[in-house]
This record gives sequence, structure tokens and C-alpha cells, in this order.
Amino acid sequence: MIYTPLMPTRRQFLTTATAAMLTAATPLVRARSQREIKTALGGVIGLQLWSLRTYLPKDLGGTLAQIRAMGFRDVEGAGLWGKTAPELRSALNAAGLRCQSAHMGYERLQKDLEGALAEAKAIGATWVVCPWIAAKITREDTLRAAEVFNRAAKAAANQGMRFGYHLHGYEFVPSTEGTLFDTLATNTDPKQVEFQVDVFHTFHGGGDPVKIINTHKSRVTSLHLKDLKKGTAVVAGQPTGTPDIDVPVGTGQLDMPAILRAAKAAGVGLYYVEDESADPLAAIPQSVKYLESVKV
Repeated sequence: MIYTPLMPTRRQFLTTATAAMLTAATPLVRARSQREIKTALGGVIGLQLWSLRTYLPKDLGGTLAQIRAMGFRDVEGAGLWGKTAPELRSALNAAGLRCQSAHMGYERLQKDLEGALAEAKAIGATWVVCPWIAAKITREDTLRAAEVFNRAAKAAANQGMRFGYHLHGYEFVPSTEGTLFDTLATNTDPKQVEFQVDVFHTFHGGGDPVKIINTHKSRVTSLHLKDLKKGTAVVAGQPTGTPDIDVPVGTGQLDMPAILRAAKAAGVGLYYVEDESADPLAAIPQSVKYLESVKV
């Protein structure tokens, strides 16, 4: 006896198809239904993934879901966390997150520029940002870095991408042009090399975030937002800080309203919370709460 399956009715077919479509779209639907961070800044509020570097390699999907649940829709890349670029992109998509900017190391930009740009593009980024040169640099080091950045910016532009340098604190020591940061700014193409001002490291290293934003205006396209514990000494050229002096945005010694007003006036479009404290999962929501409440 030959078994002939019954043909489904039109209603049955449509019901099944609709259920399948909803199942496939569940991550996106869930992402859209979660809270959104809303501020007066007029730009995107994202999270630098380095903040959760101890969690991401252990549970990429779960950590990205936590990030989305905090209200973020954007993240900034800081490596692949043991995955391939397509795998990371897939995980970001599943969590309802996008990556507009990605950090790429200085040596990678020197030795594998095309690979760095390809990797950034594969995870969805249109900005490539160099986060670090060295803990201590000379004027000659800075001039060499300027050449690397000009070359990287030109290559990025040829692929429809943008390039930036992340200020870190070691640049704010005397140089012929003023400080080493002034040397870098003077010797890089102002139309192609942009700046990401890490307000914590800039201030901790002796720089003035507000002055830098006001001076360079359109070249400042993104910020890293974290705060410096009250009472911590500011030392010119200080490259990094310890976890105990990294506090939630708005609770430290930085004049955050003035910084954010300057950034908004300059047209900054990307604001990345970065938390390097010992308990980022507790501190990040505090930073978000401040940013949602601050008046600029």
C-alpha cells in the first residue's frame, strides 16, 4: 500500500510559514523589544567590548546578550574573542548588536594593513581605530606613527572606511609642536586621520579633553567615556591606570558635563562607555544611568 500524505490547507500552510518566520526572527524581535539608551547627546551610546574581556571568551553569546539587555545597540570591537570574524558577526547579529568601529593594533597596521581592514569590515565596522602606540614614545616615534596613520587612513578611505587614533595619555609630554599629541596632529592628514578621545586617559596623562575637542572639532569623531577617581593625581605622560581608579561616569573628578557639551557642539557621533574597573557589570549600568540623566 502506498502512503499518500494529505496536502495542507492554505490556512495550515500560512500558519506554519508564519510560525517559522517568527522563530527565525526571534533574536531580532527580542532585541527590538529591549530597552534603548536615550540621552541628550545626539549620538550613539555604545560599549567598548574590552570592558568585558574576562567574560567574552568564556561565553560570547551570553555576554553579548547582557550588553544588549543594558540598552546598548552598538559596540566597539577589540579582537575576535577566539572566534573567526564571520562567527563574531553572527553572534553580534543574534544579540541585536552592531559594530561600527573596531580597534586594530599598531603593529597590525604596520605589517598587515589589508588584513586589519578586511577583518574590521567582516565584523561590520566602517571605522578602524588604533588604540595604542607604546607606553613611552619620543618625537621620532611619533613622526613614524604619523606616517603609519596617514597610510592606514588612505587605505581605509579607498575601501569606504574611516581611520582614527585613540588618545591614551603618553602623548601629553613636551615636544617641538607643544606636546607629542600636537606633533601627531600636525603631521597627520586632518581630512583623513580622526581622533578618539579617551577622556579618562587623556586627563590622567595631563591633557585637557575639552580643549582637545574644541581645538580639533570635526577630527574628534568618537569618545571613550570613563571617569577618574577623585583624589587621583594627574601626571603628564601617564599611559594607563589601575582598576581601582576607574569609576563610573559622572562619579569621578572629570568635568563630564563640560566634556559632553564640547563633544555635542563638535558633532561627535559615537560615545563608547569603557569600563576597566574590577566590577564592570556593576559599574557600566551606573555610567549609562548618568549619561541618560545628564543635561548638555
